[in-house]
Amino acid sequence: MYRTALRNVLAHKGRLLMTALAVMLGTAFVAGTLVFTDTLGNALRSQSAKSYTDITVTVSDRSAVGKGYDHGGTADDGPVLTDTVLTSIAALPGAADARGVVSGFAGIADRKGALIGDGFSTTGTNYVPGADGTDPRYPLVDGRGPRDSGEIALDARTAGKGGYKVGDTVRVAVNGPVMELRLTGTVHTNDPRVASGGSLAAFDTATAQQLYLSPGRYAEIDVRGKPGADDTALLAAVKKAFPEPDAFDARTGRELAAEQDRMIQEGTKWLSTALLGFAGIALFVGVFIIANTFTMLVAQRTRELALLRAVGASRKQITRSVQVEALLVGLTASLGGLLAGIGIATGLRALLNGPMEANLPDGPLVIGPSTVVWSVGVGVAVTVLAAWLPARRASRIAPVAAMSSVEQPATQKSLLIRNIIGLLFSAAGAAGLLAGAATKEVKLVGLGAGTLLIGVFVLTPLLSRPLIALFAPLLHGLFGTPGRLARENAVRNPRRTAATASALTIGVTLITALTVVGASVNKAVDEATAHDREADYTVAMANFSMLSPEVAPQIAKTPGVTAMTGIRTVPVKAVADGDTSWLRAVDAAAFDQLVTVKVREGAADALKQGKLLATTGYAERNHLTVGSVLDVTYPDGTRGTLTVGALVEQNTELSGLTAPDSVVGPHAAPGTGLDKVLVKGANGEDAGLKQALRDATGGNPLIAVKGEKDIKAESRQMVTAVLNMMYGLLGMSVVIAVLGVVNTMAMSVFERRREIGMLRAIGLDRRGVGRMVRLESLLIALFGGLVGVLLGIVTAWAGTRTLANVFKDMTMVVPPLRIAGFLVAAALIGLLAAFWPAHRAARTDILDAIKSG
Repeated sequence: MYRTALRNVLAHKGRLLMTALAVMLGTAFVAGTLVFTDTLGNALRSQSAKSYTDITVTVSDRSAVGKGYDHGGTADDGPVLTDTVLTSIAALPGAADARGVVSGFAGIADRKGALIGDGFSTTGTNYVPGADGTDPRYPLVDGRGPRDSGEIALDARTAGKGGYKVGDTVRVAVNGPVMELRLTGTVHTNDPRVASGGSLAAFDTATAQQLYLSPGRYAEIDVRGKPGADDTALLAAVKKAFPEPDAFDARTGRELAAEQDRMIQEGTKWLSTALLGFAGIALFVGVFIIANTFTMLVAQRTRELALLRAVGASRKQITRSVQVEALLVGLTASLGGLLAGIGIATGLRALLNGPMEANLPDGPLVIGPSTVVWSVGVGVAVTVLAAWLPARRASRIAPVAAMSSVEQPATQKSLLIRNIIGLLFSAAGAAGLLAGAATKEVKLVGLGAGTLLIGVFVLTPLLSRPLIALFAPLLHGLFGTPGRLARENAVRNPRRTAATASALTIGVTLITALTVVGASVNKAVDEATAHDREADYTVAMANFSMLSPEVAPQIAKTPGVTAMTGIRTVPVKAVADGDTSWLRAVDAAAFDQLVTVKVREGAADALKQGKLLATTGYAERNHLTVGSVLDVTYPDGTRGTLTVGALVEQNTELSGLTAPDSVVGPHAAPGTGLDKVLVKGANGEDAGLKQALRDATGGNPLIAVKGEKDIKAESRQMVTAVLNMMYGLLGMSVVIAVLGVVNTMAMSVFERRREIGMLRAIGLDRRGVGRMVRLESLLIALFGGLVGVLLGIVTAWAGTRTLANVFKDMTMVVPPLRIAGFLVAAALIGLLAAFWPAHRAARTDILDAIKSG
């Protein structure tokens, strides 16, 4: 039987080609994902390890965390890392030297004023020269390090991007106006943020402290141990040097490196899991093709299998024979997929580092044993499992009955059982979707959508006849006899049609759902942007860090500004239980001119009365009503009372508690930064005011001035980018579905060779035969596309309901042109997939075909 299985694979290799390609593509997706993420993780870990080679122990000031981003904090906040602490640590036994570190964001403008790099990786730090005048952490490429507040050093890559040379004037900004500094040198750095496309600006230590913390203060002290020193002993000595060790976080370089490795591993694991999810979809689509192929092969070999049963082969042997065929196909295709996956990973890395300028770190290609095992194992397992049911059907062929029949049709009983199972799954899935939509539970919606999808797959034979019948009048009217024959052929074997169409349905369902959700989110954001704000412009940091407090008065002086408010977040603690509440502090006099405030209860001018606004949802969760009094402790340690003056509807600019800045602002930490500034102009949104606001902020490349159109365009751009990425990842499943249609039509033509010969003999010409096959493929593809569109819209409806908490009054938007485009694409897929089978059918020799029966 094993020899028979091998002979069958070799004899039917042409008919198994598309199945092998489907398995290979799915396996290539898995292998490419594993190789790429393993390679990326290894390169990131290697690069990260270089950052800790000279660090034995690191001491971090917990109170300084984030201060480099919001320009807040002073040396009086509590125990801090100062030069005195630095000197005492450097004098500890086992310490060779110690380095004080200050860091934060620093945007570098190119010669046109645009930001170099992305806003989240624009790093600023201090340059710490040793006895030879150089900083070993940042080796010089050219020039020297900065020595005073008018100088700066850049990493060589950033300097090259900006076209800067030593001696040039560089425009640099932190969170306020742009500074013009002289470039004294370029450096090399192993900082992963810089290597991944960011930038590095190095200031002298005093300047960095002034920009990010306060004079004489460090965020971190890095200690380098003497050769042979025990890092654990040095860590213990460092901890003993502090009177209040809980104010600081002290760890060894090895611990930091291990923590970094863990973070990198988690990040690459998340990326790997996401990509493998799409690979799983591709393999799931392949299951339908594999099952369909082996079902058709078994049907075509009915007489052969019956003969084997007649000469003594048992049912188990027949089953095992078909599964061995699947094993051989799966193994061969999986090995090919593994090689293709390695090529995909190599190409993806080259693409990201080339045209896409992702600047991924260099490193060797990593092909681990687990990658080989998982890739080949998954491919083989999917193929063998998909062929299990066809193998079982083959074993049930009765020798005598099979010898007189080409194919045993499915019994009415089996179809009835299938339909009942499909209805149960569909009902359970629909119930899950409804429950998820009602409770806004994403997981429940996902479970319901998956269950409904399975139920519809099971029901597709039942659905195929009525849905395909919808096109019958059109086909018969336009194409005559070929159209009528195509319709009859498409519904002749509902199971086969269902399996072929289902592969395409999966991709269309997901693409439709994503498209509808994306369009709904775009509409919700557009409406929120238009209705929630009266302001013409929002001024904020591009990297979502804090604006300097000095920005607000600069904007207030800008010609054309009629109203403005800075918005900052101030934490207060409840006296009763010590819980922290976050207040959005705003200008009470101007706030209602800049934000749409819909009062549900209380006074419309509550802010002007010095009282709080509480959104209804926040008030309900925290049991607040109009008149509720909060006894709080402010950040400066003083106590006070705050009264809720009104309950308002939540929107994009109103959430939680909003307080007058005149009440809570004086008690905020000195230098507390602003979240953003809202601005209203005399002439509304116009280019002149926008440029004036940019000029008022000193042309800072890190500060973004956005109007309503900018916010809408940015949102649409983000949604479009996500959708395009999803479309690309789902493209593999669509390609596999196309292979399935090609495979089914090709094998169907072979199976009906005698029938096609008879049609030719009674007068159907070659063009009519080809048209018949193309129209049959078109019907199957349209059926799969139509079911996919309907499922996608239903799933998207439930999905948009779960987003109602994020986007107020969110409604589902079905873009008709895009949905119609998906159906047109499905039709084109059907026509293209039938090109080769139709050509083959049209060239069928009449006499040979009739004799083949």
